[in-house]
Amino acid sequence: MCNLFKIAIRNLLRYKRRTLLTASLITVGVVFVLAFVAVSGSFKNMMIGEITDSMLGHMQVHRKGYVASIETLPINLNIKGGAIAKLEKILNEQPEIESWSPRIKFGGMFSNFTETSSIRITAIDPEKEFKTVPLLPARLIEGSKELKPGEILIPELLSKGMKVKMGDVAVIVATNANGSVNGKQFTVAGILSSATGPGGRDGCIHMNDAKELLRMEGQEVSEVAIRLKDFGKLHKFNDKLEGLLSQTLNQQNKPVFELHTWEKLSPFFSIVRMIDLMTFFIKLMLIAIVLISIMNVMIMAVYERIREIGTIAAIGTLPGKILNMFVIEGFCMGVVGALIGDIVGIALVYILNIFKISYNFGQQKGVILQSVVNPTDILVISVTVIIVSVIASLQPAFKASRMEPIKALRHV
Repeated sequence: MCNLFKIAIRNLLRYKRRTLLTASLITVGVVFVLAFVAVSGSFKNMMIGEITDSMLGHMQVHRKGYVASIETLPINLNIKGGAIAKLEKILNEQPEIESWSPRIKFGGMFSNFTETSSIRITAIDPEKEFKTVPLLPARLIEGSKELKPGEILIPELLSKGMKVKMGDVAVIVATNANGSVNGKQFTVAGILSSATGPGGRDGCIHMNDAKELLRMEGQEVSEVAIRLKDFGKLHKFNDKLEGLLSQTLNQQNKPVFELHTWEKLSPFFSIVRMIDLMTFFIKLMLIAIVLISIMNVMIMAVYERIREIGTIAAIGTLPGKILNMFVIEGFCMGVVGALIGDIVGIALVYILNIFKISYNFGQQKGVILQSVVNPTDILVISVTVIIVSVIASLQPAFKASRMEPIKALRHV
């Protein structure tokens, strides 16, 4: 086998220009795929962080059936009483959880005593909420994150449309679970930019105010947002927590809770999937480049070395060794192209990071692009290139190994 490698390398060096061109094509393909994967991965992670850290959290727990009706924010489907205590016990026992935050969500009417408009309210415990969604304070255009009872953070849309400023007094009117209407006066303590676009109507009040406004007699919440210590273990922990929550049953012997990751709660997940799909097709292009390049070189090598193949076959070289010789040539080109491509690709990503390219994304302004080349991506791309190189060599190698020595020697 060692001799076959020596012969294969010698044959590649005999046609330096062709070998260099092929290796260069493979290298260029690997470089651009690595750079694209690194940059797109950085953007994808930034987008996921923006969505989860400014609004949703990594996952949420609701009462069974709540998410199916979430557009209407049904307060009759809140988690209540003993179920809350059981949920808190389960969450507090999980070492994977960094923080969690209870919320009450409902729809109401916002009035500045001159005009009235609809608003979506999220009642929060400020201390827990800002730990669970740490980018929420970045959404504040004006005001302080110290939300106190009697204060409200209003959406930018209402602030501009109804000309409401910091310190103004407004009234929130809402309907409770029994159908009765109640109103409460608030002082505008902050103005929030929307996390979902310019038409966002989401405001925040203190949890105690929501209980008073909705005339809640006992403890209840609409949802509990959860933040994990390690986002990479999201799906693994989701399965674990789902199993624990499914053990809490109602009187009909059905699960009380339902658990959803951010992926099932946000329409932006489709964009993440699109980025993954684009990455997949870019990798397919790399495979095509390698396949065509190697196959072209190996076919030409077989054609130009027909008499040589006939000679080594005539002196007793087995067809299997002839096949292996050409396959090893393809393997060597794949290894060299992948290795150089990895080095140049890592260097290119490093240079991009040095230039500190910045962009605005959601609530985060002047975000510096920090692309990271994942060792797993390097391994997968390199192995893919080498495997495709070997596969591309098989057909020409098989053709060479099947040649009749006498016909090959007569070839001009």
